[in-house]
Amino acid sequence: MKYFRPLYAFLLGLMVILKSSTFFNLALINSLAQLLLFTLVVCIPIWRTGRMSYVDIGWPWGLVVLGIISFVYSDGYWLRSLMVSAVVMLIGLRMGLGALKMWRMGLLDKEFPRYQYQRIVWQEEGKTNTILALQVDAVSQGLANASFLAFPVFIIASNSSEQFQPLELLGLIIWALAFAMETIADLQKVHFLRAMKKVGKQRQVCNIGLWKYCRHPNYFAEWMVWNGLVIAAIPSWLALRGAESDALWLLLGLGLPTASKFMYRTLVYITGAVPSEYYSAQKRPGYTEYQKQTNRFFPGPRKVLDIQPES
Repeated sequence: MKYFRPLYAFLLGLMVILKSSTFFNLALINSLAQLLLFTLVVCIPIWRTGRMSYVDIGWPWGLVVLGIISFVYSDGYWLRSLMVSAVVMLIGLRMGLGALKMWRMGLLDKEFPRYQYQRIVWQEEGKTNTILALQVDAVSQGLANASFLAFPVFIIASNSSEQFQPLELLGLIIWALAFAMETIADLQKVHFLRAMKKVGKQRQVCNIGLWKYCRHPNYFAEWMVWNGLVIAAIPSWLALRGAESDALWLLLGLGLPTASKFMYRTLVYITGAVPSEYYSAQKRPGYTEYQKQTNRFFPGPRKVLDIQPES
């Protein structure tokens, strides 16, 4: 059963949203669409190649599918529904188009380091059936799009009020700032890597711009993107009270911070900071010092190292 443990929370979240009379049709259509997408784009290619990297195509395009389904089938105020659908589609398109570009360049012909790291984790957990572990991890990503990541999108899109609450506007502002931060961080790293390549120094540590204040500003910003959506969903969740039983309404509310927790855990421990640093510390001179000086995830001032003078 240890192989299937990553699925349990997402299956529970899916059961909650399918139990809702407000979201049943939306959740069912989205679940079937995610199943079809992940089967064709992720699970079958993983089975044929043994590489997990196809998740980088399936997951963001699954967000695009989520946004389209939410707008077409939701019953809330059209402008609010359009805004949240556009937001989640932009999140997916930013990463999805980049993944397709990497696929065309042949970069998916070898496993990404963060997914190589997963194999190390599986060995430590006693998971020797790599084929099964790969499929379970792939399915869990699809279930995330069908459960907790759909919670804030569906809840916002269900609100029929034509008046926008301050908390909704605050959430959208946080989303916009975080989305801009993530884009800027990615561009800064691309510029840095190109500059280093021109002078023949491909393994240097990127410590310019936003990367001076945390080691993964792109991952932090991606987390804040989803926090913005969670905050924006709170007024719509409050408006749902009475439309569902109190117990189900509370469970839907608990699903909102769970989406934030899932993204944090993924971006730090599963496919984000920890896996990437495992290899960066081995192949990039000066990365260990960079780790000591710079926060891993949350931005902050650089630490001054206490260097003892030589005797």
